[in-house]
Amino acid sequence: MGFSKLTLLLLLTLISILTAPSSTAFNCTTPTNATSNCHALIDFVPTNATTLNAVKTLFNMTHLRTLLGANNLPLSTPADSPVPAASKLLVPFSCTCLNGSGISKRRPIYTVKAGDGLDYIASLFSRLVTYQEIAQVNGIPDPNQIEVGQQLWIPLPCSCDHVDGLEVVHYGHVVEAGSSVQKIAEEYGTTEETLLRINGMPDPNKLLAGQVLDVPLKACASSVSNDSFDSPLLVSNNTYVFTANNCVKCQCSSANNWTLQCEPSYLNSTLWETCPSMQCQDSNQLYIGNTTSSTCNQTTCAYTGYNTNTILTKLVAQSTCSTPNTASKMGLHGSSWNFFFVAVHLALLCLHL
Repeated sequence: MGFSKLTLLLLLTLISILTAPSSTAFNCTTPTNATSNCHALIDFVPTNATTLNAVKTLFNMTHLRTLLGANNLPLSTPADSPVPAASKLLVPFSCTCLNGSGISKRRPIYTVKAGDGLDYIASLFSRLVTYQEIAQVNGIPDPNQIEVGQQLWIPLPCSCDHVDGLEVVHYGHVVEAGSSVQKIAEEYGTTEETLLRINGMPDPNKLLAGQVLDVPLKACASSVSNDSFDSPLLVSNNTYVFTANNCVKCQCSSANNWTLQCEPSYLNSTLWETCPSMQCQDSNQLYIGNTTSSTCNQTTCAYTGYNTNTILTKLVAQSTCSTPNTASKMGLHGSSWNFFFVAVHLALLCLHL
């Protein structure tokens, strides 16, 4: 009988964990498979002072430059640079959809140490997830029973969904005290209605400090083809990423008309012995990022993706001469008629005299 009660207790505990509402879940319905994912960002707000390198390690990033790019910091930034307590640092990661919610794709992984508890582990990740969510994705029936050396998947909230028909970078924004939905919308170039809708919030007055809000960020337009290994390459304003096995650096800036700017990274490739050619096939002079100009035309060698053996490029032409608008043409046309009428009046005046 005692065994049956224990079994029932464990079963009820498991059910409560699996059905517990998630305070940070983002809607994510985009079909994904084992090899597909999208790029996402989230705020990390450390309780205690730390360093860039410690954050890189905590979130299982292979290279510090990944973290530097998300925060638009120079590549020369030292790894031991301080990150003050309660400051915000953008953390990039891969996202995938699972049962209608977005979740970080099997990263980060945390290895349990002596004295750790799930709630403490959640606090290390600035409570971007709850201890119940950690227990759920790792199949832990009793949150009090974890073992030293056990590896735990930390399920960061994210999404890969389009918003209003556009591909965006979903950003997990940690709400600051005194903020509002309208203020956040204005700061990140979206609308209050959009934020309320994608976050399932019927009342903007229910926004809470510390809440992780799904904020869609506009991404720079690019020439990356749909069959490229890094498609879709979504990069948000004031961030940069490395792609094509580390051979190409791409940066987004609203100052460049929201067009992705890519160039050779001049770093060692993570897969190839040397980076493949980045020269545009139809040009003997232009490489990725190079531009040439002539009268009313500008031609750029654009990055269009990569595959197993090749970095793909194409020449993109753009007109740089403005075409007189209709109003200007009408203004000139009107001026011509005015001149004509003045001339006629002068002629009649002369005849009269």
